[in-house]
Amino acid sequence: MQTWSNELGQPLGKPLPDWQNPPFPIATTLEGYGCRMEPLDVAKHSNALWEAFSEDIEGRVWTYLSVGPFANKAGHDGWLRTLASKSDPQPYAIVDAATGLAAGIATYLRIAPETASIEVGWLTFSPRMQKTKLATAAMFLLMRNAFKLGYRRYEWKCNSLNAPSHRAAERLGFTFEGIFRQAAINKGRSRDTTWLSIIDSEWPLLEVAFEQWLQADNFDAAGRQRSSLSALTSAALAQRAT
Repeated sequence: MQTWSNELGQPLGKPLPDWQNPPFPIATTLEGYGCRMEPLDVAKHSNALWEAFSEDIEGRVWTYLSVGPFANKAGHDGWLRTLASKSDPQPYAIVDAATGLAAGIATYLRIAPETASIEVGWLTFSPRMQKTKLATAAMFLLMRNAFKLGYRRYEWKCNSLNAPSHRAAERLGFTFEGIFRQAAINKGRSRDTTWLSIIDSEWPLLEVAFEQWLQADNFDAAGRQRSSLSALTSAALAQRAT
């Protein structure tokens, strides 16, 4: 691995002589692979989202989030209006292109052009989209857009007790970085936060892995995957390390 140092022999980071801040992302529809990421519009999306989230009878979707579950649609819509009123977080409704209905939410947040870092969060997937091709396509579209804009670091953070979220991130190609202890208080409980990331040098190989997995011929007539995404992203990251 190449290293850099100054005239005193002190180690330094890689020089970035042509560095320019990437632009702040413009909220626009992203689409592909049966998914549309539409900028959240309460009037347009709230009914479908409320119906989709209502399928979660036990409230499991909300356990590790700082909001919800909501007792009524008014509370749900109030939360959506709060999200939609901000540029950061920048929320998107995850729309199934086949039905035209929103089934979940994802956002960009902690958007920092000055360090070229951006996070994906507020992942609120209704039961109908959990562990589906739609969910993976949604993550791919946001990720691809961020790196296309010139971001160098794409972050995923989750409650350290939320093992399914950690596994989902690693399946998508995120690398575990560590745990921030007592990082927050969530619904009256202490929260340690797990940090994971993908960096721009890893993205070209991961992009190929996603595109391979999302192809129609990767699924049989019953919709079962032929190659798993975790195997493809693990192979991509192993290739990066060689």
